[in-house]
Amino acid sequence: MSDGHPGLGLHGRSNECETLDRLLASVEEGHSRVLVVRGDAGVGKTALLNWLAARASDFRIVRTAGVESEMELAFAGVHQLCAPLLGRLTRLPAPQRDAVATAFGLSAGQARDLFLVGLGVLGLLSDAAGDGPLLCLVDDAQWLDDASAQVLGFVARRLLAEPVAMVFAERNPSEETDLRNLPVMTVAGLSDADARALLDAATPGRLDERVRDRIVAEANGNPLALLELPKGLTAAELAGGFGRPDARPVANRIEQNFLLRVRALPVETQQLLLAAAADPVGDVPLLWRAAELLGIRADAAAPAETDGLIELGARVRFRHPLARSAAYRAAAVRKRREIHRALADVTDPSVDPDRRAWHRAQAALGPDEAIAGELERSADRAQGRGGIAAAAAFLERATDLTPDPARRGARALAAAQAKFEAGDGNAAHELLAAAEISPLDALQRARLARLRAQIVFAQRRGSEAPQLLLDAARGLEGLDDALARETYLEAFAAAIYAGRLSGRIGIREVAEAARGAPQGPVPPRPIDLLMDGLATRFIEGYDAGVPVLRRALQVIAAEEPGREKDLRWLWLTSPIAFEVWDNEAWDRLTARAVTVSRASGALAVLRVALAYRAGVSILTGDFPAASVLLHESDAISAATGQAPVGRYAWDLLAAWQGDESRVLHMTATDLKNARERGEGRMIGLVGNVTALLYNGLGRYGAALAAAQRACEYEDPGLLGWYLAELIEAAVRSDALQVAQDARRRLEAHTIPARTDWALGMLARSSALLSEGAAADALYREAIERLGRSRLVVHLARAHLVYGEWLRRENRRLDAREQLRIAHEMLSRIGAEAFAERARRELVATGETVRKRVMETRYELTAQEAQVARLAADGHTNPEIASQLFISPRTAEYHLRKVFDKLGISSRRSLRDALRDATPAISSA
Repeated sequence: MSDGHPGLGLHGRSNECETLDRLLASVEEGHSRVLVVRGDAGVGKTALLNWLAARASDFRIVRTAGVESEMELAFAGVHQLCAPLLGRLTRLPAPQRDAVATAFGLSAGQARDLFLVGLGVLGLLSDAAGDGPLLCLVDDAQWLDDASAQVLGFVARRLLAEPVAMVFAERNPSEETDLRNLPVMTVAGLSDADARALLDAATPGRLDERVRDRIVAEANGNPLALLELPKGLTAAELAGGFGRPDARPVANRIEQNFLLRVRALPVETQQLLLAAAADPVGDVPLLWRAAELLGIRADAAAPAETDGLIELGARVRFRHPLARSAAYRAAAVRKRREIHRALADVTDPSVDPDRRAWHRAQAALGPDEAIAGELERSADRAQGRGGIAAAAAFLERATDLTPDPARRGARALAAAQAKFEAGDGNAAHELLAAAEISPLDALQRARLARLRAQIVFAQRRGSEAPQLLLDAARGLEGLDDALARETYLEAFAAAIYAGRLSGRIGIREVAEAARGAPQGPVPPRPIDLLMDGLATRFIEGYDAGVPVLRRALQVIAAEEPGREKDLRWLWLTSPIAFEVWDNEAWDRLTARAVTVSRASGALAVLRVALAYRAGVSILTGDFPAASVLLHESDAISAATGQAPVGRYAWDLLAAWQGDESRVLHMTATDLKNARERGEGRMIGLVGNVTALLYNGLGRYGAALAAAQRACEYEDPGLLGWYLAELIEAAVRSDALQVAQDARRRLEAHTIPARTDWALGMLARSSALLSEGAAADALYREAIERLGRSRLVVHLARAHLVYGEWLRRENRRLDAREQLRIAHEMLSRIGAEAFAERARRELVATGETVRKRVMETRYELTAQEAQVARLAADGHTNPEIASQLFISPRTAEYHLRKVFDKLGISSRRSLRDALRDATPAISSA
């Protein structure tokens, strides 16, 4: 590590320097590279970044650094990094441009999804790299504000084909950070030989060998310690004296040394250092304005600069973060408040009101309503820019400074809501406790109960949530009836999620409570129709509930633009579409949800919409499209640090493909997680996909056992699926009474729906239990109805079971016709187990059918398949980039690889190439 003095190089870092050299060489060849330089404080991370910057003479370099006192200011770190590139903002697509401008406070506007900001930053870096290689250096990444850390982590994971290097320096983390799963270079301490060489180079005059050994031993290979510890020794000690042994950690020893050096400075110099340490902007004119206000002379900086503690150039720079910490710690609390007050006074409230409010808060002697009000307004601005974590920090501090108990409780409640939305449920719980002891009014107490219930549902998904949400809904009645009805709907969702594990409060109990809720607004909102439909369904029965639920779905599917917020109920409306067997509404809802959430950058909704849209693709027989959609949903979940939402869709796809090992592996994990979290619905889903798998493989005993487990509980929207698998497995296993009982249950859940999907499934299942002309008519009805529904997988199975029945009836020619159709359809869509079942039946009719050998003409990665399909649909590279959260250059890179693998040279050939063969989509 260099100590900042000219001529000193990096001792003992040849391996690290070689790694960084290779990184630069790779970027110069046109590849993106990301590296996290990780190590303890003082080990030399910043020195390596500086060395890298010096080596990158042909690169454009942009830099930022996290500052501990700036962690509550949303987007501060990423704004600093992108500041030199903001002239390129107009080149971004409008949603990204607006998201970045709003986040950085450059324009007013609606807060966009955090990761749409990330896509905009990715676009800026990619555009800048078009002029030559770009090096992005991020120091002290552990102190980045939450929004910046998430955005930069997102960008780092999306870089691929741009000549861009992103290098982060981060202290060894105590927990997972936003830089998880990125390439890491760990920087360890120096060897004794290198430590001695560095110490000798940095220490003028004679150094006693025994003193050298002690310093080397105490420094434990830490370069900053080697450079700083000798500065705490007198010349006599360096020449042969002995100091006291100190067992404190190296970082503490270094900070203590800085602290002694600060306290040895003139009082005015200490005050100036304190002012520099208290404000992280690094704005030299601001520092001098504060100094003038405090009566500090212009020459006060000289002693600190001479001692190497600080540099006052274009920006204020401390030698090390530990030096900043020492400068702040050296001052009494009274002095710190005085400095913060001065900094607040010289900060322009029209240019930087949030930082001014923060300084005023640090200067406050006690509760102060004026300052608390400023912080509350800062929270509103932060939330408007999408900085929910920053808003939570401002509100939390505002709570501390609020003198009026009632207003303090209101702010604590608002802070808890913001903490919850920022993903910090534990902090939200603490703030709720503070709010609870305040004199809240009835509505505030009801909102508090609702938030506590929401936190429980988000964290555990267990049987507690329905009761808590139900109590919260009741508490809101008469205070905020619209919110009460929303909370009842949340209670329905919690009960549906908990399913067979719901305990004392199940969906029937929620329905009875919701039936007594106050009337909703006129005209009713779509969610009011949804709640009324669910209450009717589970109190009056399926027949009565279907018309109300169907009307709610139609209203939601036909909603005007501008009501996109109701799309958050997609994960509830899709199961309801299943409940009423309305595949057309399901199709429209999911298509609209994907389109709207993609256009608005609402990634939280989009990842759910993609998973449900994949379900549509599975049932319509487009397995490659389903795989692409699920990969995209998973990519968003990974980028945003959330749990994947497409688990069941992946299970279902693997079951239709007949992939036994994959299904068993995935469902075992899903079952374990479901029981731990109280997600009873997943238990039924696991039973269903297992039954589907084994029905395809012709192992009907195993299918029967799995289907019976699924049917033990009436999961809304799914029971009909379970019963259809149970009936087929039971008939093939000669468990006719089980099949008859299941058919009666299926009749009750299909006839009132009156859709082709419902009646087609009922006809197919009933045919399995019928004979002669009645069976023939039912098989034909099933084929006719399912053919109109566009549900290819179910239509193909109808042809299959009809062909199997015809063969057993010795109608071989008719059987061959149906089995050929089934075999062709099932083979084409990739339902391998069912296709093999159809092949075996064809062979039994006397027809020669070669066993299908899967020949993979090409193998695309998930991302290549996504790009290829979008390009085939006519999307441009920028459009593809926006949809897939990559840069246009990366989209172009993937498309070139697709062309090479398919042996084509233009987009015009893509559609035919993708249609002619089924791609083997790898997980890479």
